[in-house]
This record gives sequence, C-alpha cells and structure tokens, in this order.
Amino acid sequence: MGARVRQIRRRIGNVRHVRQITKAMYTIAATQVIQRKRALLAARPFAEAARTVLSDLAATAHQEGLTDPLIHGVGRTGTAVLVISSDRGLCGRYVGEVNRAAAKVAREKERAQLLAGGDKAHHHFRRAPWPLVKSYVHAYDRPTVEIARAIRDDLLSLYGGEVGEAYVVYTYFRGELAQQVRVERLLPLDLPAGRPRDLLVEPALSTVVDELARLCLVGRILGILLEAKASEHAIRRQAMKAATDNADELLDKLTLSYNKARQHRITTELADIMGGAEALREE
Repeated sequence: MGARVRQIRRRIGNVRHVRQITKAMYTIAATQVIQRKRALLAARPFAEAARTVLSDLAATAHQEGLTDPLIHGVGRTGTAVLVISSDRGLCGRYVGEVNRAAAKVAREKERAQLLAGGDKAHHHFRRAPWPLVKSYVHAYDRPTVEIARAIRDDLLSLYGGEVGEAYVVYTYFRGELAQQVRVERLLPLDLPAGRPRDLLVEPALSTVVDELARLCLVGRILGILLEAKASEHAIRRQAMKAATDNADELLDKLTLSYNKARQHRITTELADIMGGAEALREE
C-alpha cells in the first residue's frame, strides 16, 4: 500500500510539472496572438490597395497590347508549391492539416516542386516523392519584408523555367477561434477585374506594371506569413488551454485517489495497532 501511495504522489508531481509548462506556453501564445494580429491587420490594407492599383494598370497595359509574365503566365507546365508551416510543435492540428493539404496539391499538379516553410514542413517533405528545392527553417518567427522578398526571389527563379505556376498552402486567420487552411495561386498573380485608365506613365507602362507586380507579390507573401503565424499562435493557445484543463482534471482525480490510498493505509495501520494491543491485553 505504501508503494501505491508513493507512486500516486510521484505522478501528481509529474502532472503538476507538465501543467506549469502548458500554462506558461498558453500565456506566451496568448501574447503572441495579440502581436501577430496587430501586425496582420496593419498589413492587409496595403495588399488590397496594391492589388487594386495593379489590376487597373494591367488592364490599361493589356488594352495597349502589353503583357507581363507575372500576370498573364509563361506557358510552362511545372508547379511550385510553397508550404507555410511551423518551426515548433505543440500547436494542435496546425502542422498536420497544412502538410496534408500541401501533399494533396503536389499529387494533383504536374511536375510539382516544393518550397518548405518551417522545420515541420522541411522534415515532413524531405523524403517525399517531390523535389524539395528550398527550405526556410526558423526564418519567419517574426515575418519581415526581407524574408518575404527572399521567398519571392526564389519563386521567380523557378518561374518561367521549369515552373509555370506557383501555389501556396497556409492557414488563414479568420479569428482567434477560427482558422482555415487555404490553397491559393501566387503566380501568375490572381487579380480582380481592372478598369483601363488614361494614364501618363514614366519611364514606361510595361516597366511600372512589372515592378508593381513584384512589389505586390512581396506584399502578398508577407501577408500570408502574418496570417500563418497568427493562426499558429491562436491554435497553440487553444491546444495549451485544453492541455492545462486536462491536467487540472487529472490532478483532481489523482488527488482523490491519493487521499483514498493514504486513508486506507492509515486505517490498515490503525487496525494492526489495535489488533496488537488487543492481543497484548488478552495475554
């Protein structure tokens, strides 16, 4: 009986230690969600405004017989798939859903090549049947324009050669309690219908359209990174909250079992003492 009491006490200590970790991770994730959400809401208007301006310029250029490969395509059959995942675990369904969606896209597309964002995507796809041409490990814990520009340059180095289109798989931040895995096309750029305008452009309309298309792509990638990181921390916060609640419930059950075992041991010892005293009295 004493061994069982010690075993339960040891398990209670282990659960309390795990609870401290999950509680701390919950607090950190909650703080990160607020910061990433603030950065995301600040970046969204730029991306939308850039797409609107670019769509009008592209419509004007098309009216004049000008085309841009970033908008109208290059006529290749290969596909690049950019996977935006996590560098760390303990974030519930986040990693698994993104990796499964990316694998599905790669199976459906012709001659797929992968760009893995995050350590979890890198390890998942490094032995996949599709070539892994680039990995970004611990590169966007705090998304910046520099990492977005680096990803854009890597995509453009593939685009027009072996690759004719590029897709991205990421988690869209709909809210702190709702996140959605999305598959969207990055290249050629998916623009809304624009209105041709009578413009005087310097140095040339084709140059302005190409530069703005590259800038719009950077803004799109940065927005996707911010969406993904906000979603990751929101899901991690939910997972750590559930883990902490489960630890509290398990602690209550273990404490009850410990008290019962301890009471049973004390009762047994008292019975032994009373039995021994009674035997001495009879003698």
